[in-house]
Amino acid sequence: MIDADILKRLGATIDSRKAGDPARSYVAGLFAKGHDAVLKKVAEEAAEVLMASKDGDKLHIVRELADLWFHSLVLLAWHGLGPEDVLAELRRREGISGVDEKASRGTPPLE
Repeated sequence: MIDADILKRLGATIDSRKAGDPARSYVAGLFAKGHDAVLKKVAEEAAEVLMASKDGDKLHIVRELADLWFHSLVLLAWHGLGPEDVLAELRRREGISGVDEKASRGTPPLE
Protein backbone atom coordinates (compact mmCIF):
# COMPACT_ATOMS: atom_id res chain seq x y z
CA MET A 1 0.00 0.00 0.00
CA ILE A 2 1.25 3.47 -0.85
CA ASP A 3 1.86 5.84 2.05
CA ALA A 4 -0.31 8.69 0.81
CA ASP A 5 0.29 10.48 4.09
CA ILE A 6 3.78 11.54 2.95
CA LEU A 7 2.23 13.22 -0.09
CA LYS A 8 -0.32 14.98 2.11
CA ARG A 9 2.36 16.13 4.57
CA LEU A 10 4.58 17.34 1.74
CA GLY A 11 1.63 19.12 0.13
CA ALA A 12 0.86 20.87 3.43
CA THR A 13 4.50 21.91 3.82
CA ILE A 14 4.58 23.31 0.29
CA ASP A 15 1.32 25.17 0.89
CA SER A 16 2.68 26.69 4.11
CA ARG A 17 5.86 27.90 2.42
CA LYS A 18 4.55 29.32 -0.85
CA ALA A 19 4.04 32.79 0.64
CA GLY A 20 7.25 32.71 2.68
CA ASP A 21 10.53 34.52 2.27
CA PRO A 22 12.07 33.58 -1.11
CA ALA A 23 15.54 33.94 0.42
CA ARG A 24 14.74 31.24 2.99
CA SER A 25 12.43 28.89 1.09
CA TYR A 26 12.93 27.15 -2.23
CA VAL A 27 9.15 26.90 -2.69
CA ALA A 28 8.63 30.58 -1.92
CA GLY A 29 11.39 31.38 -4.41
CA LEU A 30 9.65 29.43 -7.15
CA PHE A 31 6.34 31.12 -6.35
CA ALA A 32 8.02 34.53 -6.40
CA LYS A 33 9.40 33.82 -9.88
CA GLY A 34 5.90 33.08 -11.15
CA HIS A 35 3.89 30.44 -12.93
CA ASP A 36 6.29 30.07 -15.85
CA ALA A 37 9.14 29.23 -13.46
CA VAL A 38 7.04 26.49 -11.87
CA LEU A 39 6.07 25.11 -15.29
CA LYS A 40 9.68 25.20 -16.46
CA LYS A 41 10.81 23.27 -13.38
CA VAL A 42 8.17 20.56 -13.90
CA ALA A 43 9.21 20.20 -17.55
CA GLU A 44 12.89 20.08 -16.60
CA GLU A 45 12.29 17.37 -14.00
CA ALA A 46 10.16 15.35 -16.43
CA ALA A 47 12.99 15.46 -18.97
CA GLU A 48 15.46 14.31 -16.31
CA VAL A 49 13.19 11.34 -15.51
CA LEU A 50 13.20 10.38 -19.18
CA MET A 51 16.98 10.61 -19.40
CA ALA A 52 17.43 8.58 -16.22
CA SER A 53 15.09 5.94 -17.61
CA LYS A 54 17.02 5.85 -20.86
CA ASP A 55 20.23 5.29 -18.86
CA GLY A 56 18.55 2.50 -16.88
CA ASP A 57 20.01 3.59 -13.53
CA LYS A 58 17.26 2.62 -11.06
CA LEU A 59 18.45 4.84 -8.22
CA HIS A 60 18.72 7.81 -10.58
CA ILE A 61 15.20 7.11 -11.89
CA VAL A 62 13.78 7.07 -8.35
CA ARG A 63 15.58 10.27 -7.38
CA GLU A 64 14.47 12.12 -10.50
CA LEU A 65 10.89 10.90 -10.06
CA ALA A 66 10.96 12.18 -6.48
CA ASP A 67 12.00 15.58 -7.89
CA LEU A 68 9.20 15.43 -10.46
CA TRP A 69 6.60 14.49 -7.86
CA PHE A 70 7.79 17.32 -5.61
CA HIS A 71 7.57 19.89 -8.38
CA SER A 72 4.19 18.50 -9.44
CA LEU A 73 3.00 19.16 -5.89
CA VAL A 74 4.33 22.71 -6.19
CA LEU A 75 2.33 23.07 -9.42
CA LEU A 76 -0.79 21.79 -7.68
CA ALA A 77 -0.27 24.31 -4.87
CA TRP A 78 0.06 27.08 -7.45
CA HIS A 79 -3.49 26.26 -8.54
CA GLY A 80 -4.84 25.90 -5.01
CA LEU A 81 -4.92 22.13 -5.31
CA GLY A 82 -3.19 19.42 -3.31
CA PRO A 83 -2.30 15.76 -3.46
CA GLU A 84 -5.74 14.88 -2.09
CA ASP A 85 -7.25 16.10 -5.37
CA VAL A 86 -5.07 13.78 -7.44
CA LEU A 87 -5.56 10.88 -5.03
CA ALA A 88 -9.34 11.34 -5.27
CA GLU A 89 -9.10 11.20 -9.07
CA LEU A 90 -6.98 8.03 -8.89
CA ARG A 91 -9.54 6.48 -6.52
CA ARG A 92 -12.30 7.41 -8.98
CA ARG A 93 -10.42 5.67 -11.78
CA GLU A 94 -9.51 2.57 -9.78
CA GLY A 95 -10.94 -0.55 -11.37
CA ILE A 96 -11.81 1.20 -14.63
CA SER A 97 -9.86 0.18 -17.70
CA GLY A 98 -7.73 2.87 -19.24
CA VAL A 99 -9.59 2.48 -22.53
CA ASP A 100 -12.98 2.96 -20.82
CA GLU A 101 -11.74 5.88 -18.71
CA LYS A 102 -10.35 7.71 -21.75
CA ALA A 103 -13.58 7.07 -23.68
CA SER A 104 -15.60 8.62 -20.83
CA ARG A 105 -13.60 11.85 -21.31
CA GLY A 106 -13.89 11.77 -25.10
CA THR A 107 -10.14 11.17 -25.40
CA PRO A 108 -9.17 9.04 -28.39
CA PRO A 109 -7.34 5.78 -27.57
CA LEU A 110 -3.59 5.58 -28.03
CA GLU A 111 -2.44 4.53 -31.45
